Amino acid sequence: MLAEEVLHWLRVDPGGTYVDATVGLGGHAVQIAARLTTGRLIGLDRDVGALEIARERLKAYEGKVALVQADFSRIDEVAREMNLPPVNGILADLGVSSLQLDTPERGFSFRLAGPLDMRMDSRMELTAADIVNQTAEGELADLLYRLGEERDSRRIARAIMRARPIRSTEHLATVVAGARTSRGRQKLHPATKTFLALRIAVNRELEELGQFLNRAPATLAPGGRWVILSYHSLEDRMVKQEFRRLAAEGLMNVLTRKVLCPTEKEVAANPRARSAKMRVAEKLMPTASAEELAS
Repeated sequence: MLAEEVLHWLRVDPGGTYVDATVGLGGHAVQIAARLTTGRLIGLDRDVGALEIARERLKAYEGKVALVQADFSRIDEVAREMNLPPVNGILADLGVSSLQLDTPERGFSFRLAGPLDMRMDSRMELTAADIVNQTAEGELADLLYRLGEERDSRRIARAIMRARPIRSTEHLATVVAGARTSRGRQKLHPATKTFLALRIAVNRELEELGQFLNRAPATLAPGGRWVILSYHSLEDRMVKQEFRRLAAEGLMNVLTRKVLCPTEKEVAANPRARSAKMRVAEKLMPTASAEELAS
């Protein structure tokens, strides 16, 4: 997503060290690695299947690239474990990979019949089926409203309670569509927000993002760029607020005064890019205190 813009704002130094914190299938990583000479790229992802594909795509850059199965919230731990110097750039693309969306047995898509799974890391225990079938009605309604911004959350939760047990994506999508209030022509599938909320809950995405936003700045070198692509309002709000806070504290300079969105041409070529939003910040040089200046 926004491939040219990512590379422009990341401003890759051929000898620099970079972290692709959500390497996915390696699309951005290939572009970054191709610009490195003596530099290094570290790619993180929690999805072992995605890492296998990324590793194959990055074979030509084997000496410059290291891939690690890890949540992006662990960026500081991975940097310490690998003895990385302060890095010149960090990229985080918060979207779901095409591998996850297009593999029915992963259970991410309401368009494909499959089990209600939605785990990005198969080592995790909690699945979407667990939430759908075991959560109390009021708690489920709150979850759909809070994480999916679903206005019909109470009607949907009530319908889910009546239809339990629900084991497949197809069954859940049908239940949700039948419970939603019709509001004229709908751009989104009726189950979009429900599936989004469940995916966020299963993978603890907002908690992971919060930890990443808190820990990533310490791994950046002064002048290092931090590029984040988000895909829904909850993520973008968190990124925007954290960038503002860091700027107010004099730690970062926000380079994108307005959020950057894909062009009509990119959306036409890749409809999944339509909701992408990009924000970029740069780490500032630490300022000397009055005591340090006096000495």
